[in-house]
Amino acid sequence: MTNIFVGNLSYQTTQDDLYAAFSAYGPVEKVNVITDRDTGQARGFAFVEMTEARDAQTAISSLNGADLNGRAMNVNEARPKTEGGGGRGGFSRNSGGGGRGPRRY
Repeated sequence: MTNIFVGNLSYQTTQDDLYAAFSAYGPVEKVNVITDRDTGQARGFAFVEMTEARDAQTAISSLNGADLNGRAMNVNEARPKTEGGGGRGGFSRNSGGGGRGPRRY
């Protein structure tokens, strides 16, 4: 099973659109268009799972840069999600000053 990242999608692109594009290269197991958690609107990227690695590589090389709904898709093999990513954006409770001047008691 190969997981493929598909970026730079039109917000109107549906799972059916992607299924049709990728199934031309081999069996597609799953298509997941990523949507905003709050609004439900598409976020412009998706993941496609293909059964055969060889078919997935052919689809990646053929569809990368191809037009779908007026946008040139960015297609490559998805990288695994890293552990512990994100965090608090560098904020630390003990990061020192803050420009308030000396503490007075």
